[in-house]
Amino acid sequence: MLIAGFPAGPWGTNCYVAATAAGAECVVVDPGKDAASGVAEVIREHRLKPVAVLLTHGHIDHMWSVTPVAGTYDATAWIHPADRYRLTDPLAGISRESAAMMLGMPGGKLEFTEPEDVRELADGVDLELAGLTFVVDHTPGHTEGSVIFRTPYDGADVSEVMFSGDLLFEGSIGRTDLPGGDHPSMLRSLVTKVLTLPDDIVVLPGHGGQTSIGRERATNPFLLELQDDSDHSGSPTAPITRGL
Repeated sequence: MLIAGFPAGPWGTNCYVAATAAGAECVVVDPGKDAASGVAEVIREHRLKPVAVLLTHGHIDHMWSVTPVAGTYDATAWIHPADRYRLTDPLAGISRESAAMMLGMPGGKLEFTEPEDVRELADGVDLELAGLTFVVDHTPGHTEGSVIFRTPYDGADVSEVMFSGDLLFEGSIGRTDLPGGDHPSMLRSLVTKVLTLPDDIVVLPGHGGQTSIGRERATNPFLLELQDDSDHSGSPTAPITRGL
C-alpha cells in the first residue's frame, strides 16, 4: 500500500494520498488550503489517478481545495451530510479570528462551490475506492459531520490505518469550541469509536505527526481520563490547540 502525506497551508493541515501501489488509482484525503500543488506532485511522482476525495469534516482548513482537486481529476467528493453545507459556506464553521484573517485577503471575500460530483457518507459504511476499502465511522464532536476512515494495512505489526481528521491527535484531541462543536459528543466518539479499536492501528491525524491507538491509549491525557472515569462525566482540561 502506498500512502503519501504532507502538511499544507497556514494551518499545517495534513493531506494524504492513498493507493494500492504506484501507477494505480488513488484517493485524496482532506485537501486543504494550498494542497492542490502537493497533490499534483504526489500524483506525478507515483503515476497515480485520483478517483475520490474523502473529507473527514467540513472545516475550511481540510476542504479548501476539494473542488479544484476533484474537478481537475474528475473525482468524486465524499462528505458526511451533516457537514455538507460547509462546502459552500465554510466560514460558518470557523473562529472569528480565522474568518477575519481570510476576509482580509485580496478581493475581500471568499466564494466556494460544491464539486460537480458529491456523495454523502454514512456511519458504518464500507467504501470500495481505488482498490481500497475504507470503513466510515461517524464521530461527531469537532463538527456535526466529522468522520474517520479506516483501511486495512498488510503489515506484520499494523492491522489498519486510520485517517482521524481532527478527532484524535498525537497527545491531544480536537477542539469543540467552534460552531457545530460539542464536547459531550466528542467524548462519546472517543469512547465508542477510538477506545474500542486495537492498539496496532496507525493513526494519521489532520495535524501533527502520526501515532497509534496503543500509544494514545497509554499516553494521551484525554484518553487516560476517559478510561479512568467510568461514567464519562469528566471534562478534560489540558489545552486543545489543533485545527481551526
